[in-house]
Amino acid sequence: MSLVGSGLVGGWRRGQAVVDQLDVAVEPGRVLGVAGPSGCGKSTLVRVLALLHTPWRGSVSVDGTEVRQMRYRAPAALRRRVGVVFQQPRASADPRLTLSDLLTEPLRAAGERDRAVLDARAAELCDRVGLTAELRTRRPHEVSDGQLQRACLARALAAEPDYLLCDEMTAMLDASTTAALVSVISAEVDRGLGVLTVSHDEPLLAAWADEVVRPWSG
Repeated sequence: MSLVGSGLVGGWRRGQAVVDQLDVAVEPGRVLGVAGPSGCGKSTLVRVLALLHTPWRGSVSVDGTEVRQMRYRAPAALRRRVGVVFQQPRASADPRLTLSDLLTEPLRAAGERDRAVLDARAAELCDRVGLTAELRTRRPHEVSDGQLQRACLARALAAEPDYLLCDEMTAMLDASTTAALVSVISAEVDRGLGVLTVSHDEPLLAAWADEVVRPWSG
């Protein structure tokens, strides 16, 4: 069982494919690193595997189930099985929400309306990623980049996905915050989470990933 992209071809402008005939498999309990320079197509690959961008050709399957429609047309049950953390937390967080509401977005989208349940889940997730209780009522502009990225990671884990995709997740963070987030994710990997992390930071990938691939190396 795995999250698989087969023969993926795609990009943002017709005739300018940045992902070209790529095969990738994210396996449970393992970290796959994807290395490449800025602008090579790493983020496009993540968005395709996260069911957010339709490839021109090729297919994506989740544990053997092929995804035939992308974005919000993809079955919700499949979308919830793939979490994603982006490079820029401020671009991926609604500035109107408190951190508590931010990280329980997936639960509310799935229909959970019980405030007590949501608050309890927010507290558990904050503890899991190292966010203190007083931060839960703050909004994105009231916390640091590192704290906000912790909240975005908690949001990605909220629905207990089977796979997590990290798109240059630590590029804007200092070394201590990077180490803390990697530690959180590593604990989830030990419980069976499959992770794909893309980066141009080769030392980080070498230290963290079970395998590193370089699709754009030649």
